[in-house]
Amino acid sequence: MTPLRQRMLDELQRRNYSPSTTRGYILAVRQFASYFGKSPEKLGFEELQQFQLYMLKDRKLEAGTVEMRMSALRFLYKKVLKRRGINFDDMPFPKVPRKLPVVLSQREVAQLIDAAPNIKYRTILMLLYATGLRRTEASLLKISDIDSERMIVRVQQGKGQRDRDLPMSPKLLDALREYYRRKRPKTYLFPSGMGGRGLDKPMSDKNVWHACNASVKRVGLSKKIGPHTFRHSFATHLVEAGADLRTVQMLLGHSSLRDTMIYLHLSQRHLRSTPNPLDRITLRSDRDPISPTEDNG
Repeated sequence: MTPLRQRMLDELQRRNYSPSTTRGYILAVRQFASYFGKSPEKLGFEELQQFQLYMLKDRKLEAGTVEMRMSALRFLYKKVLKRRGINFDDMPFPKVPRKLPVVLSQREVAQLIDAAPNIKYRTILMLLYATGLRRTEASLLKISDIDSERMIVRVQQGKGQRDRDLPMSPKLLDALREYYRRKRPKTYLFPSGMGGRGLDKPMSDKNVWHACNASVKRVGLSKKIGPHTFRHSFATHLVEAGADLRTVQMLLGHSSLRDTMIYLHLSQRHLRSTPNPLDRITLRSDRDPISPTEDNG
């Protein structure tokens, strides 16, 4: 690892960036340096502009991907290299289209859980759907975070360094107990394997992706599904069952209610309960059938 990469890694960890964001930022800087064949310390504003155009025009990457990689480079130059002369305001980010997230039906959730190839993956999927955990939060859960007396799952230092308690369903508790009887984890609920970080360390959050992908391939769903899909489905199904947005916000760990309001747009219950304006007007054809003459005209 180069000294610059280590400096950036240290700065990301000091600011408590998530493992997935850290990986993405480090990858973006490595690709930037590789494109020019030079250390980023020897590059500047002109090269940043060229790299942005390369990603948009040549690679044709999605706007969200370009935005993330440019954010990584902005972090590098502002927080690590302390370059004051680079004005990122003169380098506008591409507009990211706002899309509604994919939501699974309850039948599809059951299909994916039933298709899990092993008990570890099955338990991970059940945990995601029953709690709405982010993938990193799920990978870092400890056995001590499962409070069977209070029926609570404790999330310690989730996104934004906030703790929160989540209600645990009896079905999830049964699944966790069965998993524990068969796997006997020591500290972390999902420890790393023998060939990974070591049994005393948590598994990588990439394993949560693997759990989802393994079931998606077996079921053959065409939807784009990942760990966050279970989180979106958890929240949407809660709203459809009558949960208020404030409660859903607290369960998801959102800092703003505005972030939670998207689930109103996804809830079939709210969509169906909203009267369509066409159904509220009276048309002549509602009273009298259209005559053949009118129909031909």
